[in-house]
Amino acid sequence: MGNPLSLCVVALDPLLEAGAVSALSGNPDIALVRPEEKADVAVMIFDRVDREELDLVAATGGAPHRPAVIVIASHMSAAEAADAVNAGARGLLRRHEVDADRLARTVRTVAGGDCTVPPDLIDGLLDQSTETDTYPGIRGRGPDWGLDERERAVLRMVADGRETDEIAKELCYSPRTVTTVVRDITQRFRLRNRAHAVAYALRTGLL
Repeated sequence: MGNPLSLCVVALDPLLEAGAVSALSGNPDIALVRPEEKADVAVMIFDRVDREELDLVAATGGAPHRPAVIVIASHMSAAEAADAVNAGARGLLRRHEVDADRLARTVRTVAGGDCTVPPDLIDGLLDQSTETDTYPGIRGRGPDWGLDERERAVLRMVADGRETDEIAKELCYSPRTVTTVVRDITQRFRLRNRAHAVAYALRTGLL
């Protein structure tokens, strides 16, 4: 077993922070640190995802040690989910869906460079993109503009927090093929990483 992941919890409500710390404190793979200390992962807990919260997500993810950010919110719309990912969050969870095991699994996922977004939020954002002018230039080009069927399947599973080996097994590809597909998407659209690829696909309606 390798070294435990260092993790800090940031919450505007001290009670929420205490609950998250309690849920994670017994996990041997996680070492809790204070928010001002260097952390591999930052868990941020909010009621809603508004401008103040998004600014805090961006500031936390942009800190010198650049922790992977997980946002847990009581209420989160599809548009707010996309805003959070674009602000730097790699993992999104709703408070009522979180238990100790799921939170620990999400921590490992984002620390490994992957990201996770609730599937219903992805679908909700797709619905929104067809009803509004949020995505100028994309409307009318069809739901799969820019991505082929294989790329869409892989990117959806990346968005759901699935690891490369899991994606490969379910889609009957080799892990190398999955890695190549993701790399091709990020290079084609000049994106930074998997999390940025998911955020871009959400914002433009590609996914």
